[in-house]
This record gives sequence, C-alpha cells and structure tokens, in this order.
Amino acid sequence: MLSYTVNRPDGRAMDLAKARWDAVAKPLHSLGCLEDVIIRVAGIQRTADVALTPRCALIFCADHGVVAQGVSQTEQGVTALVARAIARGTSNVNLMASVSDTPVYAVDVGMASDADEPALIRKKTLYGTRDMSEGPAMTRIDAENAIQAGIDAVLEMQKKGHKLIALGEMGIGNTTATAAVSCALLGITVDAAVDRGAGLSDAGLVRKRRAVERALKINKPDARDPVDVLSKVGGLELCALAGACLGGMSAGVPVVIDGVIVEAAALAAYRLSPACREYMLASHMGCELPARLIMDELRLRPLIYADLALGEGTGAVALLPLLDMAQRVYAGVHTFDELGMDAYTEKGGAV
Repeated sequence: MLSYTVNRPDGRAMDLAKARWDAVAKPLHSLGCLEDVIIRVAGIQRTADVALTPRCALIFCADHGVVAQGVSQTEQGVTALVARAIARGTSNVNLMASVSDTPVYAVDVGMASDADEPALIRKKTLYGTRDMSEGPAMTRIDAENAIQAGIDAVLEMQKKGHKLIALGEMGIGNTTATAAVSCALLGITVDAAVDRGAGLSDAGLVRKRRAVERALKINKPDARDPVDVLSKVGGLELCALAGACLGGMSAGVPVVIDGVIVEAAALAAYRLSPACREYMLASHMGCELPARLIMDELRLRPLIYADLALGEGTGAVALLPLLDMAQRVYAGVHTFDELGMDAYTEKGGAV
C-alpha cells in the first residue's frame, strides 16, 4: 500500500501572489509564464512570501534488463559510472546546478551494481529490472516499493528544509521503457513513441521498436492501472520519479519536471492521483516524440524551448536561474507605490 497525502494548493495565497505581481512597476503580466509559476509556488507553499531556496535536485538511477536487446548505444555499466560522478559533484547536472547554488543528489533505486561512493543515496529496490521484452520488468510489489522510495526521498528532503526539488534520472535503456510506458498510458503507436534516444543507429532503432512492440504485446499493461504499466514495461527510476511527484504533493513542495523520461513518470503519478499535477513545474519541451503529448495531458507549460535531451535533470536545473530572476522581481521594491505613480489596470490605463 502506497503512503502519500492528497493535498491542494492554497487559493488565497495564489490570489495574494497575483496581487503582489500586479503591484510591481511594470506592464501587467509582462513576465508571462514566470509570473504564473511564482503564483503556483505561492499556492503550493501556502504563502505569498515565496521561497525558492534552499533547494536541491534528486537524480534517480536504475538499470534496465531490456538493454540485452541492443536498444542502447552503451552498456549497462555506464549507469553506475554517471551515478558516481553525480554523487561526487562532477557530472553535467552538477556543473549546471552550481550556477544556481543547487546541491545535487544521486539516488540508487535499482542499479545493477553497487557503486562505491559514500555520497550516493541508497534506496535500491532491485538490482535492475528484467528484460521487459520477455516478461514483466518487475513485480507489482517491486514497483510499489520503488514508488514509495521516491515519495520518501522527497519527504526526507523537505524535512531537511528544501523548498523546491528538481527531478532527474539516469539509466541506460530508460528511453526504451519510457516509450513503452508512453504507448501504454497514452494509447499511441510504437512509431509515435520510439526515437533514437542517445543516438542509436538505424539498426538499433529497429531493435528498439521491436523490443517495445514485444513488451507491449507480451505484458499487456493496463492503461487504467498506472502501477501495472510501470511494473510491466517501466523502470525502477520511473517508479521512483512517479513517487517523487506524489511526494511533492504530500510534502507541499514544488517539483520541477525534467525531460520526457520524468514527464512519463509524472503522467503515471497524475493517473494515480490527479491532484499531484498541481505540484509539478515543467522545465522544458524536448524534441523526443511523446513529450508534447504528455505535456498536453498534464496541462503543463514548459518555459524553455531549447531542444534539450541530455537528461540527468539538466533541463530541470536550467529552469532555476529563470525562477530566481522572477522571484527577485516579485519580492523587490520596484513597485508603483515606491515610484509614486498610478498602477496599471487590466486594460492598460491608469487608475
């Protein structure tokens, strides 16, 4: 049994945040979606005094048995190598997150090996999934345990004082699982969900499509049951990410969604508990095939359009400096009252 709390943002805090934006000396709504995000964060935090720090990034790491089908450019051991680099603070996401003073934590929820790195957070459910093209990737209990690990990880970070959490992943083969999950949840074809991932050859792309087709045919995941989908054709990090979205709702902490892999997990969380969508902030719109379809169903508006496809939470942390700038204006002293001028109205005239 999963343990999480269904909460709703505070509408009054959102109204107060909107009023504060309207008092800033600038044309109304002229910071566009950045204003909307700050208002949403006010509702999540239940106060108009929005705080974006301290914060962190959680990168959930796991391995996939389906790599045996030749669906990836690299071998499975790369997952542990990158996870170790993230834990040590030297990977791409660490470098990008350092610009906004955001610590990054790697969380092992299902790597095939045990990385020798003290800073790695260990919440391992299994030593990787089984090959989903030959049967279920994991049992339902395994999937629920991984989902709960994600919930717990967010709650633990909230207890440490973090006000916002960026979500990312690392797992060789996880674009294949993401494609299968997307097909199952969205009811789309394999061709509409499978692309080259990190850069597959033509032959590799054919193998990847066949693996997804076999996984869906053999396992018959039930779109009405997100846990069934995740257990049969998903991955342990996808489960944990879905849990992290539920954990954000439970903890009253906004979670920043990275690219298509995190988006697919967020969709599964939304199907489990629609209210958790209100705690998700979309960072960027990638070029992967199902990304736009997922964002449309979640009714989320990404702020960055830059063809990002690196993963590791890099898109999520790229959003943070933009949010910092917006929060600085929102909380600043450059108001109509300070300038001694009349405020703008919705129609653009002065009062």
